[in-house]
Amino acid sequence: MITLQDDLQQNFMAECGEHLAIMEKSLLALDLGGAAVDGELVNSVLRAAHWVKGGAGLFHLPEVVELAHHMERAMEMIRSHEMVPTPDRVSVLLRATGRLRELIANPGKSNRADIPAILAALAGLSTGGQASASPRRGTDHRLRALLVEDDFTGRLLLQTFLSRYGDCHVAVNGREAVEAFRTALEQGQPYDLICMDIMMPEMDGREAVRQVRAMEEAQGVLSTNGAKIIMTTAVNEIKDVIRCFKDLCDAYLVKPIDLAQLLAHMRSYKLVE
Repeated sequence: MITLQDDLQQNFMAECGEHLAIMEKSLLALDLGGAAVDGELVNSVLRAAHWVKGGAGLFHLPEVVELAHHMERAMEMIRSHEMVPTPDRVSVLLRATGRLRELIANPGKSNRADIPAILAALAGLSTGGQASASPRRGTDHRLRALLVEDDFTGRLLLQTFLSRYGDCHVAVNGREAVEAFRTALEQGQPYDLICMDIMMPEMDGREAVRQVRAMEEAQGVLSTNGAKIIMTTAVNEIKDVIRCFKDLCDAYLVKPIDLAQLLAHMRSYKLVE
């Protein structure tokens, strides 16, 4: 477990307030819009929920992670027009946002009695229609992974490991990664998993993630259904991971990479058995 500096956690909590304010404002606007869904408003809530979820994972706030995850799934359904943001549904999302605010502001003192009820209500939203599923995974699907790492030793370790589960392609900087991802999309063989180093020459990992997500979005693929992106970083670069969650990465691992943790992430994303 990583011990994070108090000032880093305080900065995270302060920035969370800004993201939660965006979520509340956007949800209220969606409520007024009814069935006429504004994609930009939905995207703003999706991104904010994803950032809160990712940051909360860094600071070991499991209830925040779970609430934000369910909100993200509900917003995904609204964006894909599988669910209409009726007043009752928006009310559930606003209630969850309020609880997130309290949990983050007072993690040790916030009343948790109603969290199971809120989670159940959010789960009800997600099961009220057909949840979106990744179209490319099947029983006979081999993992397609892109490993982006400029250090030879680390690259060899991860490539050897990932190759056990499918095809593993390699890029040595962010620019190569973006080109490899673009080629894979054009060939109709998108990557399931990307392990992305943060600090690299020519183009860093954060910019590469931004461009990858932009390419997915241009094809109508939500980040929750796109490639799973795991950032790899040194301990002293954890602050950069928080920024990466803004760009819709999914998780992080600290170097030297614990392969058991990587496998656990892969299993949680249902990429491998």
